[in-house]
Amino acid sequence: MNFLRGVIAGQAAGPQPSGAETIQKLCDRVASSTLLEDRRDAVRALKSLSKKYRMEVGTQAMDHLINILQTDRSDSEILGYALDTLYNIICNDEEEEQDENAQKQADDLGAQFTDTFIQEPEHVTLLLSLLEEFDFHVRWPGVKLLTALLKNQCTQVQGVILVSPMGVSRLMDLLADSREVIRNDGLLLLQQLTKSNAAIQKIVAFESAFERLLDIITEEGSSDGGIVVEDCLLLLLNLLKNNSSNQNFFKEGSYIQRMKPWFEVGDDNSGWSAQKVTNLHLMLQLVRVMVSPVNSPGATASCQKSMYQCGLLQQLCTILMATGVPADILTETINTVSEVIRGSQVNQDYFASVNAPSNPPRPAIVVLLMSMVNERQPFVLRCAVLYCFQCFLYKNQKGQGEIVATLLPSTIDANSISAGQLLCGGLFSADSLSNWCAAVALAHALQDNLTQKEQLLRVQLATSLGKPPVSLLQQCTNILSQGDKIVRRGSKVQTRVGLLMLLCTWISNCPIAVTHFLHNQENVPFLTAQISENLGEDERLVQGLCALLLGICIYYNDNSLENYTKDKLKQLIEKRIGKENFVEKLCFITKHELYSRAAQKPQPVFPSPEQMLFDHEFTKLVKELEGVITKAVHKSSEEEKKEEEVKKTIEQHDNIVTQYKELIREQDAQIKELKEQVDSMSSQNEQMQSTVTQQLSTIQQHKDQYNILKLKLGKENQSPSNGQGDGSQVNGLQTEELTQLREEVEELRKQQTLLQTQLGDKDALINSLKSEAAQAAQTAEGSAGGSENTELLKELEALRSQVQSKSSEINQLKTERQELVRRAEAGSSDTVPSSDSSIDTAKMAELESRLAAQTTETERLKGETKGLSESRADLEQQLASATSTVAILQTEKAKLQTDVQESKKEQDDLLMLLADQDQKIHSLKQRLKGLGETVEDEDDLDARDQTDEEEEEDEEED
Repeated sequence: MNFLRGVIAGQAAGPQPSGAETIQKLCDRVASSTLLEDRRDAVRALKSLSKKYRMEVGTQAMDHLINILQTDRSDSEILGYALDTLYNIICNDEEEEQDENAQKQADDLGAQFTDTFIQEPEHVTLLLSLLEEFDFHVRWPGVKLLTALLKNQCTQVQGVILVSPMGVSRLMDLLADSREVIRNDGLLLLQQLTKSNAAIQKIVAFESAFERLLDIITEEGSSDGGIVVEDCLLLLLNLLKNNSSNQNFFKEGSYIQRMKPWFEVGDDNSGWSAQKVTNLHLMLQLVRVMVSPVNSPGATASCQKSMYQCGLLQQLCTILMATGVPADILTETINTVSEVIRGSQVNQDYFASVNAPSNPPRPAIVVLLMSMVNERQPFVLRCAVLYCFQCFLYKNQKGQGEIVATLLPSTIDANSISAGQLLCGGLFSADSLSNWCAAVALAHALQDNLTQKEQLLRVQLATSLGKPPVSLLQQCTNILSQGDKIVRRGSKVQTRVGLLMLLCTWISNCPIAVTHFLHNQENVPFLTAQISENLGEDERLVQGLCALLLGICIYYNDNSLENYTKDKLKQLIEKRIGKENFVEKLCFITKHELYSRAAQKPQPVFPSPEQMLFDHEFTKLVKELEGVITKAVHKSSEEEKKEEEVKKTIEQHDNIVTQYKELIREQDAQIKELKEQVDSMSSQNEQMQSTVTQQLSTIQQHKDQYNILKLKLGKENQSPSNGQGDGSQVNGLQTEELTQLREEVEELRKQQTLLQTQLGDKDALINSLKSEAAQAAQTAEGSAGGSENTELLKELEALRSQVQSKSSEINQLKTERQELVRRAEAGSSDTVPSSDSSIDTAKMAELESRLAAQTTETERLKGETKGLSESRADLEQQLASATSTVAILQTEKAKLQTDVQESKKEQDDLLMLLADQDQKIHSLKQRLKGLGETVEDEDDLDARDQTDEEEEEDEEED
């Protein structure tokens, strides 16, 4: 301890040790001391010397400090000193007093020590484990040290953290720390960690980073918050920018809706603090990241829809039209609204309906265009308004029509300022930047819209009093031909470049506009003169655009003007300019530096107004037309004729193929109809089968009812037979009564004979029914009719048993009759008392009643037998009808199958013909390619047709 005190405080006597010697002694003390207190004092001394003697401490003490972190985990104080010392030697603190060379040396030193520290990945893993310590003196310096490591060697440290188990999760826990200083430094750490590493960005996002960051922003006061809100927004930008997975997660998590309160700006917009401006600027950038044109179209459209539905777009438009908003915030808001509405029809329609809070109210588009053509407005603001107007018209044919309509004579309102009037005013003003912006804006109103190109030809302008009006096309060419004669403020070539871009966009793919342009006899000589002259470097771009305009006149020429047909224009180029010179001037456009810059992204971003020459959409047009114009110029008339003949032949073959395709479609339709007929026949067959099943069930119900009635009749017939008893003996009868009895006996005999005859007839009927039932069972095996005949046979057997029972009763009656005869003969000589006579009379009455009942029962059985025979005949008729229906349906089915086979055979023949035709077309295309012509494949044509159909569907939906 005395030694340490002497080192730190210095000694009065003797020479003073140098800093390197002192640091060496301290390092030896750290390595050799056994007492924790001695090591702690030595590390504290190294910390105090680490800033002044950064090189010495870093080279001599780093290994000892890392060893302290590994061995003395139990003492938080020594861990804190060691971490602070490592931070001092690794961190590159920027000091204002240092010059550039000193700062560069410091940065190199920090990178060198960082490389030394991360040579062993276990050191970074050790540092991550120390962050789990809750002690403030360990956790806070650990966060700062890891942040410094990431600043110096971001990629290497990210790789170690990425493969470390739960490495990112441990760092995410810093956001939940209740101590604000650790939480805030944790935000800075995560900012460095998520730079340019999509894998870590995804892990951080799925560790609930969005939820935590948005909560912190809300707690800190949103846009009115301090530096912590700025750090949260910077981290959100790191997580979302160029990361489609996180963007989709942000949208699906409904976090876009939570952004709306950020932009609720009050009426009093005076006194915006610098921090508020910074925060709101970052918030607007965050919205733009979600709807950036570089994102996939589907994801951008989904985010645009969510922003409109939650009211975020409406809130942005409120800021756009508010007063007192700082210029840079207003500019960024315009750019944000531009990308939120770009390509979204719903959002574009809403933006068209927004009015500025003026008296009288004016559309927001008109107010913005007034700023664009006003040369007193800031340059970045004018660029933002132009971008907003371009985004409003992007894929918006409805909006294009509305803008062009404000220029037509029938819709011009003299009492109000329209968008068309502002564009014309800017197009012909004395400010070259206004000329360029108005020309590009008007070109976007014509982009890919043939209808509006033709409509704009109707626009007439009154140049001065007493002179007839001229068309807008003519006025543009007049200003173009005057060149530098008109005094303008700004770039010399900017106005002409803007007008040439407008004219190229206007007449491209529009033969009518080409005819109008060529109808002016001065235009072609002017273009050829411009192209053929040898001018300076600045004028070469104008020459290239003039060559492009003349090439468009050749390529889209319909030869309606005799003096300016395709052949004559090409001859003029060959004589006045030269084909090679023409192509060289044309190719200069794409070689221009500003052309490449404008082709990168849609937003017009230029460092100065003089460099504002090319538009993004125009670069696409040049790329599309440069090749075809070059080929069109080099082709001779004979080659063009041959090409036209080949094209006609191809068209004829295409027509033949189209006819065959139509024939195949018709046959497919016929086959489909036949299949539908087969399906309908099958359904009808099923319906008939269901009808037969219903009829069979109805017959079964009738049979059940018949069985019930039969059982009831059987019970009624059994009751009188059970009550029959033996009669008393006839002790004597009168002669008249005996005669009467004999007559009745004879009558009974006749009735018995008749019943026996009827019984024989019934037996014959039963036998015949049995034979018919057997035949029916053989012809319809397993059918419903066979089962019904079996039921009928069973019923006939039951009737036969009833007839046999009746026969037995008749025999019993015969026995009783014989007994009566015998008794009558035995007692003929005897006198019969009157009481016996009355008994015999009662007996005879009973016999007569029973005989009448038997006769009635026999008649009833005859009727039931007849009814059963009729039911059987009906069932057989229904079975025959169903069988004939099935046969008819099978015949029709066979016929339809035959038709389908014939159609397939015809289709195969047509396919053979199509193959032959495709072979011929292929050979002709090969010939065309041999001639150097570009031949589009059928897949390209189909894709183009499909694209056209989708655009037509979009127009119909609009």
